[in-house]
Amino acid sequence: MNAISAVKMRRNLEFETPYTCLAALKEGSIETRVSAVVMGFGNIVHKQAVKGVLFLAAEIAYIAFMILYGFHNIYMLGSLGTVERQEIWNEELQVFEYTAGDQSILLLLYGLATIILTGVMFWIWRGTLKSAYKAECLDKAGKHVNTFAEDLKSLLDDNLYRLLMTPPMIFIGALTILPLIFMICMAFTNYSKIDNHLVLFDWVGLDNFAALFDANSILGSTFWSVLVWTLVWAFFATFTNYIAGMILAIVINRKETKAKGFWRFCFVLPCAVPMFVSLLIMRTMLQPDGAVNVLLRELGVIAEGASLPFFTDPTWARVTVIVINIWVGVPYTLLQLTGVLQNIPTELYEAAKVDGANAFQTFFRITLPYMLYVTTPYLIATFTGNVNNFNVIYLLSGGDPVTDLASTAGSTDLLVTWLYKLTIDKQYYNVGAVVGILTFIILAIGSLLTYRNSKSYREEGGI
Repeated sequence: MNAISAVKMRRNLEFETPYTCLAALKEGSIETRVSAVVMGFGNIVHKQAVKGVLFLAAEIAYIAFMILYGFHNIYMLGSLGTVERQEIWNEELQVFEYTAGDQSILLLLYGLATIILTGVMFWIWRGTLKSAYKAECLDKAGKHVNTFAEDLKSLLDDNLYRLLMTPPMIFIGALTILPLIFMICMAFTNYSKIDNHLVLFDWVGLDNFAALFDANSILGSTFWSVLVWTLVWAFFATFTNYIAGMILAIVINRKETKAKGFWRFCFVLPCAVPMFVSLLIMRTMLQPDGAVNVLLRELGVIAEGASLPFFTDPTWARVTVIVINIWVGVPYTLLQLTGVLQNIPTELYEAAKVDGANAFQTFFRITLPYMLYVTTPYLIATFTGNVNNFNVIYLLSGGDPVTDLASTAGSTDLLVTWLYKLTIDKQYYNVGAVVGILTFIILAIGSLLTYRNSKSYREEGGI
């Protein structure tokens, strides 16, 4: 048995319990089985009255909610509303009044919330059934059955993790899971400003995905163009920073380099300035009438009245954002790789020197493999971060220049900045949701495949 199998066995044993829902339904008493319908009944019978009453109260509250609101919420998910807001003349007041009408976005939200609540209730139901069966088994065996006070006391001891993890899970469910599911569902609707579907919208299936993948349409051609540039940007933004930071770290870390602290201070100094401030300053300086172009005119490098098209030409703009990203990103890479270099065993270099290896051989046989082994997860995270690097692009170029007025994206727009424009500026929420889903899929698959095939994963016992 290898180490991985042993770990899996320990995990299985840790969470293994004889008190399961299946065992409760098959082997439990009639009281326990009734708990599947009347929650808490088994607990009440077996000396856990308070816990049983709480379970029963939760069931009654859920049933009441479903009767009053829940079934209607789920039913309305099918149509997402059909009643439009109407303008009615009030003869008595001599004014127009507006009826409320249906709001599809609220109907979608309430329906999804109801489904999630049902899932939570199912989890509580399972817990109720297992609790009733456990109480029955302990009672029949003549063992002590915990009272409600003892259960509360255990939350501060053995079950402290449940007490501490419950509030975060509630917030994750309400603020992360629900909005995520909501966004996914939005991708299958026509929720957008197009044809005035901002109040009432319908399910459209995969139409949004088909439109985005259609390279012959304006939307489709824009998507593929932005996707290609996003991957190109992420590649260069990641590896230019990494290579430049590596070179600086190696040069500064050499024994022959004097005043190491001074050089590190100089190159790390840009970290003291907030990144958004640096980016806005650079954007101002590189404008047609900015400090850089004015200085070049004064020096006679460019003609009077001329300017370098840092953000007005597509190629210039793309190169500019990559170069500036190097300037703002290298200090962080330098700090990261300096720590890695200082942890490489000196015995390896001494052995290589004895064997007659030169500097290049030492770098490619010792330094680089060690650095890649340690920093592969960092590279993957950096690549993912650059795909979603909203700040650098939006604050520097704003996605400009726009070469096609019919397009909703500029030449330097990434998927994330295009998503922002689609939703905030254009109100194409359905298309924005599709772009968000596709971005997640691309990043998730790419990151997992890259990491699982990396040396650092395989040698750490990954399977």
